[in-house]
Amino acid sequence: MTDATDTARVQSLMQGAIDLHCHSGPSVMARALNHEQALEQAADAGMRAVLFKDHYYPTGPFVDVLKEAGKATRAEPVGSIVLNNAVGGINPFAVEPALKCGAKVVWMPTVSAANHIREGHRKSLLPTKGKMLKQVALSAVDARGELLDNVKHVLDIIAEHDAVLSCGHLHISEVWPLFDEAKKRGVTRLLVNHPSYTVGATLSDVKELVSMGAWIEHSICMFIPNRMKVYDDAFLKALIEAAGVERTFFGSDLGQTNAPLPVEGFRQIIGLLLSLGYGDDDVRKMVNTNAAQLAGIGANQG
Repeated sequence: MTDATDTARVQSLMQGAIDLHCHSGPSVMARALNHEQALEQAADAGMRAVLFKDHYYPTGPFVDVLKEAGKATRAEPVGSIVLNNAVGGINPFAVEPALKCGAKVVWMPTVSAANHIREGHRKSLLPTKGKMLKQVALSAVDARGELLDNVKHVLDIIAEHDAVLSCGHLHISEVWPLFDEAKKRGVTRLLVNHPSYTVGATLSDVKELVSMGAWIEHSICMFIPNRMKVYDDAFLKALIEAAGVERTFFGSDLGQTNAPLPVEGFRQIIGLLLSLGYGDDDVRKMVNTNAAQLAGIGANQG
C-alpha cells in the first residue's frame, strides 16, 4: 500500500469522526486553540462533532454562542460539565442548568477527585497557568463505601435528561457503586474514560464494566508520539480486546500546548489502528459510530 493510499484511507475514516474529549480553551490551563478553532478544524477534516471539556467550567454556553453565530453548520459542538470544586463539586444545582444549556456529558470529579489528588502526590497531573487554591478532595462515596446523597440526586438529573455519566477521575472502587446506582435510577449512558490511567481499572475490570453496559473511551494523547504518551501499541490492543470493538472508542484528550492538535491526534490514532490490523469498519466504529451512539449524536459514517 502506497503512502498516498494510506493517507486517503485515513482521510476517508476521518469523515464523520467524533471527538468527545477535546480540551480547547479558554481555560486556566494552557491551550493551543479555542473552542471555535477546534470546531472549525474538525469540520475542515470532515468530522461530525466535538465535545468541549474543561475542568473548571461548564462548556454548554459556548455551544449556544457558536450556534447563534452560525459557526456550527458543518460540525456539531457539544457541551459538558465536570463536577470539580469550581462548580461546587458533585452539585445537582450545577448539573441541572448545564444539561439545559448544551451539555450532553456529566463528568464526575477530575482535578478535585480524591483519587486524582492522591495520584498527584506522585506525579504532576493537569498543571494550570499559575498557582490556584488547593483542591478539596471529593469522592462519590462515604467512609463506608456508600454512595453520597448528592451523587444520587445528580444521577436522577442525568437520567431525566438522558445524558452521559462519565466516571471522571474517580477510582475504580468508586465506579462500581456509582454505576450500579446509576442503572437503578435510569441512567443508560455510562462512560469510563482512560480506564487504566488514574481510574486504575485492570483489563479484567474493563471486561466487567462493559458487561454492565459501560462504554470505554481511550485518550488518543496517551498512545501517539507526544509528551503525554504513556502506553505502547501492545497495551492498546489489549485494552481494545478487553472491551471489544463494539464498546471502544477514542477521544483526543488534546488541545494542550506543545502537543498535537485534536484533529491530528485523530489522524494518528486511525493510522495506528490500521497498522494494528483493524479493518475500516472496526476503525469507523471506534472513531465515529460508537461515540455517536453513546452521546445520542446522529451517526454519520461519511
